[in-house]
Amino acid sequence: MQLTARTRVAGAPVNYGIYQPTGAPVGPDDLLAALARDGYTGVDSGPIGYLGTGETLARRLAASGIALAGGWVDLRFADPAGFAEDLTQLDAALDVFTAAPVDDPRFAPRPTLACPGNPGRMARPGMPTDLASALPAAAWPDFAARVQQAADRCRDRGLEPVFHYHLGTDVETEAEADRLLELTDIAICLDTGHLALAGGDPVAAARRWAGRIGQVHLKDADLAAHARTRAAGGGLMDMVAAGGFCALGRGDVDLAGVFAALDDIGYTGWLVVEQDAPEDGDLDRIRADQHANRRWLEEVLR
Repeated sequence: MQLTARTRVAGAPVNYGIYQPTGAPVGPDDLLAALARDGYTGVDSGPIGYLGTGETLARRLAASGIALAGGWVDLRFADPAGFAEDLTQLDAALDVFTAAPVDDPRFAPRPTLACPGNPGRMARPGMPTDLASALPAAAWPDFAARVQQAADRCRDRGLEPVFHYHLGTDVETEAEADRLLELTDIAICLDTGHLALAGGDPVAAARRWAGRIGQVHLKDADLAAHARTRAAGGGLMDMVAAGGFCALGRGDVDLAGVFAALDDIGYTGWLVVEQDAPEDGDLDRIRADQHANRRWLEEVLR
């Protein structure tokens, strides 16, 4: 398998519960040190500014030997006024990304564009899709035009963006991701776990999206945990707390098939390991899972 020669493996602050409303359970230096010990060579930014900005960010990354793989930026693409306001936060994120040292342009940070949560879909994430909360067909052209505008803004700063479909947002399903790809020239972030829980096929999607995949988020998913959460009336955060995103190799995603597809299409870039941590997650278990994720990936790709 040639995939290992064309890819690097990154971790993500979301794995450690950094987005918890109670505050980050681990500081950036400790997180980067843990990633380095486990053999990760990259990191997602987490909340913009968590890893620092400008020279502070550059020094922190250099000291740890960790590169910046990219980072999440959600913009209100469905709301013209809100989108215009959000461009300021996109520019701030691009300032952070362009400050990160890059030793190979193939692994430059990827601005990861996405939608904010859609309340209706956050309450009922994944399959069966809540069509009442879906973006109306008539809204798609303007929605996509704003995605294209944001993508071009990233390119003006020398960075190539990706779009991340995500449970609980306006672009959740495989069909919605297909529609966005038809209407824009932005690359997609292949997130295996989110696609599986939205009823998609990550292996088939990887092959169909050949040439349009700009980054990969490796995520396993427990379909039974998702089904139990939906049956109990729980939302996205309830599903995360119930273990809907489990450690790699312990869920229902055909990750071996995904790797074979990525190898066949010549994917080059970051493999970002993600396993969203619930609020007040056990930090010792989180650390153990991230160590195990890296070891599992190393064995599978060997």
